[in-house]
Amino acid sequence: MNFGTIEMNEALYRYLLSVAGREPDVLAQLRTETDKLPLGEMQVSPMQGQFLGLIVRMTGARRILEIGTFTGYSSISMALALPADGTLVALDSSEEFTRMARRFWEKAGIADKVTLRLGPALESLDALLTERGAGSFDLVFIDADKENYPVYWDRALELLRPGGTVMADNVLFHGAVPPEYDTDEKMMTLFQYAAPEIRPILVKNTHAARKFNDYVRTDNRVDLAMVPVGDGMTFGVKR
Repeated sequence: MNFGTIEMNEALYRYLLSVAGREPDVLAQLRTETDKLPLGEMQVSPMQGQFLGLIVRMTGARRILEIGTFTGYSSISMALALPADGTLVALDSSEEFTRMARRFWEKAGIADKVTLRLGPALESLDALLTERGAGSFDLVFIDADKENYPVYWDRALELLRPGGTVMADNVLFHGAVPPEYDTDEKMMTLFQYAAPEIRPILVKNTHAARKFNDYVRTDNRVDLAMVPVGDGMTFGVKR
């Protein structure tokens, strides 16, 4: 038996939600609508969203940056936990997906706290550094294209104040990151649930997640922890 962490299965996850799940109705509606999309599985889970909101409250964050917004589940989860004067800057490149996010920001009553920047994330991050300067955010959440995670991480640390928190999602990537899956063929065995045309993308993202994990493993700019919540999240607190 592995005492490092308990193995999550469907029955245990249902139990977890039954005793600790507190998903607001607006997020349940968003999750149901997003699930109908071809890429619906990209949204964070209800427990991840709840966890993100808890982190906002625990850290007292007032200025949040989100890199990768999709349809808005994570941004709403965090914005609902902000104080009255809190703000969130959301970066994404998709007009289609963020159109849904905008609609649900209004439904959730947090649209006045959120500023959306559409376009390539790296351009938006560089613009934020120019406009607001280093140390201008309390918390950064990264959930975008996996190949650019190392660069997003570096920009996040520039934009974070000392003591600020950076979080990166999907770092355990469907359980395919261990060295036991040392070939693309072995990784594919974990992705049989996905459509055949999607599987090579998942393999590519697995390689990117491994590269990112190796990149941050010895990053002395942060105190670091990786937590097996959802698809795995890495937390760094800027020293």
